[in-house]
Amino acid sequence: MKKIIDWIDERIPMTATYNKHVGQYPAPKNFNFWYYFGSLAMLVLVNQLLTGVWLTMNYVPTAEGAFASVEYIMRDVEYGWLLRYMHSTGASAFFVVVYLHMFRGMMYGSYQKPRELLWIFGMLIFLILMAEAFMGYLLPWGQMSYWGAQVIISLFGAIPVIGDDLTLWIRGDYVVSGATLNRFFALHVIALPLVLVVLVFLHIIALHEVGSNNPDGIEVKKNKGPDGWPVDAIPFHPYYTVKDIMGVAGFLILFCYVLFFMPEGGGYFLERPNFEAANPLKTPPHIAPVWYFTPFYAILRAIPDKLLGVVGMGAAIGVLFVLPWLDRCKVKSIRYRSVLHKLNLAQFVVCFLVLGYLGAVQATPTLTLLARICTLGYFGFFVLLFVYSKNEKCKPVPERVTG
Repeated sequence: MKKIIDWIDERIPMTATYNKHVGQYPAPKNFNFWYYFGSLAMLVLVNQLLTGVWLTMNYVPTAEGAFASVEYIMRDVEYGWLLRYMHSTGASAFFVVVYLHMFRGMMYGSYQKPRELLWIFGMLIFLILMAEAFMGYLLPWGQMSYWGAQVIISLFGAIPVIGDDLTLWIRGDYVVSGATLNRFFALHVIALPLVLVVLVFLHIIALHEVGSNNPDGIEVKKNKGPDGWPVDAIPFHPYYTVKDIMGVAGFLILFCYVLFFMPEGGGYFLERPNFEAANPLKTPPHIAPVWYFTPFYAILRAIPDKLLGVVGMGAAIGVLFVLPWLDRCKVKSIRYRSVLHKLNLAQFVVCFLVLGYLGAVQATPTLTLLARICTLGYFGFFVLLFVYSKNEKCKPVPERVTG
């Protein structure tokens, strides 16, 4: 085995790459529960790629055959029901993990210098993931898939000058049809996964170049011992590989419970109208996107003007990209930030969760008013952060990590 490894090392730096990124990567020794979600995101990504490949073997990407092929997978393909539910439940699990991963970054200031590019790569992953989920949502060709795509694609028509042409280009037809399904299938299966994998690779490379952040927000690479090793760091392997295995075990228990006992997620993961074949002549009583899009959909509905609603929905995602430059505080971790910052982040989380609920239910005057208040709270987080962060009164940050 050693001869084989030496032979490979002479041709590609396999051992050196492994040591740099896993075996001898200096990770801060005070990682906590919130640091599970990066590795869990990798796990769910692999699940989505593998189950997706198997599903394409029996899927028919045509308006006439798509719904029937999904039913065939569910009923006649050996363990097809399991693969389909692993993929559909995995999509929701992916967003749960990614949202918690992003929240951890916001709590501990993982977007601040020198990790701005790391954050941008992460946000690009989030954007591509949303596109990937949207494209995949149409593929079962059920009622909610069809009409949800119809509503979302029509929003691009609100863009001045190019809106109508852009909508036509996205659909590939004057209505959502087999042409739309075919191009969404190609993007979902080939183009977007390639972009996603490249961005994940760049995200990891950027992370290991600047080093991992930690709950104290201290740069462990700046404090090195005589041997050049950071005094507050431990090798990623075996310490965090073992810890991540425990996190994976806990995650899989929850994932398998949902997978086997409630794969439809109470109608949030797989909506009931989606078990009916797409019918252009029958509109569902209530059209709403999947739960992971609903916060942004609620912002869209909260704004009366269609164009401004689309702008608001886009801005809700776009503002996250510039977060590293809106937060002007030198202290990273919420442990040492002011009470004002903690309250601001708490109200942001509450507004986001409430918007997620409001986007999934039918709008009423009262709920629309609540959505507008939460929309102000969502954007208010970033405005307030920019205002108070430069002169924020924070607690003293320790020289060494506190554990």
